[in-house]
Amino acid sequence: MENWQTLGYRYFPLGLAMRQTFGCNVWKVSVDAGFSCPNVDGTAGTGGCIFCNNAGFAPSRRFVQRYSVTEQLDEGIKRVKRHYQNRAEKFIAYFQPSTNTYGEPAKLNALYREALSHPDVIGLAVGTRPDALPEPVLDVLEQIAAENYLQLEIGLQSIHQKSLDFLQRRHSYQDFLDAYERTKRRGIRTGIHLILGIMGEDRDDLFATAGEVARLKPDCVKIHHLYVVRDTQLAELWTAGKITLPTLPEYAALAADFLERLPADIVIERLSGEADAAYLLAPSWTAIKHAARNAVDQEFRRRNTRQGIFAGA
Repeated sequence: MENWQTLGYRYFPLGLAMRQTFGCNVWKVSVDAGFSCPNVDGTAGTGGCIFCNNAGFAPSRRFVQRYSVTEQLDEGIKRVKRHYQNRAEKFIAYFQPSTNTYGEPAKLNALYREALSHPDVIGLAVGTRPDALPEPVLDVLEQIAAENYLQLEIGLQSIHQKSLDFLQRRHSYQDFLDAYERTKRRGIRTGIHLILGIMGEDRDDLFATAGEVARLKPDCVKIHHLYVVRDTQLAELWTAGKITLPTLPEYAALAADFLERLPADIVIERLSGEADAAYLLAPSWTAIKHAARNAVDQEFRRRNTRQGIFAGA
């Protein structure tokens, strides 16, 4: 198996990891199963995270009541194949919007297995929060992971309580550690979501987060910038001039700093977030496809560094 460094990459990209695992080009297709969230329904809080507008992150949220998991996959696969001129060969069903382990175990099992029954689907990715992983749900995930490719993606965003409070996550880093460790003990492939450039965090905070992620050694990491979509509390702060957001060069520097401190065998699933253009308010570079990826690559080349260079990897 070829190493990503020998292939000229500056970090371990998801596309390469998928080709190494499955021997073909694999794309994710978003599925919205209509889940709620403990930070919306009153279990942890109401109103959601400060940046949260599910319609802005996944337009499928507007159609979930009309289309089944299978129908969403059919349409999503057609769209991806058309866009990438059939270079996409197989697909991961990505349960993405909201909290996708927040439900009765039997219902979760049925939804996940419906997705896996699609002939073009070779695995699952499931996005969730650390406060929505009780043991009965982990029982379901463990059984599916024993039979299929499954990746659980846990939203952390920051290890720092001041940032979690600002984002109104309504969980602590200790809550995350508890969920992460219980998940890893079951042998489930696990990833971590993080936001870089949160207002109030400095380089020491960033380095502390990178050090913790390196210690935890997740299978993959997703990083993205803090961006503003309409109809959110963050949009109100941005409109009032109360927050600042990283420029593209600033974000590229943050991402390079972070990745330099992660072990070289952690897959980097994403370097920035995306939002529907109809919802996006700022920063404007969010709307430019591959802008962050190109900027991070250029920053690495300017420094002549790579992922893991400061992690003993």
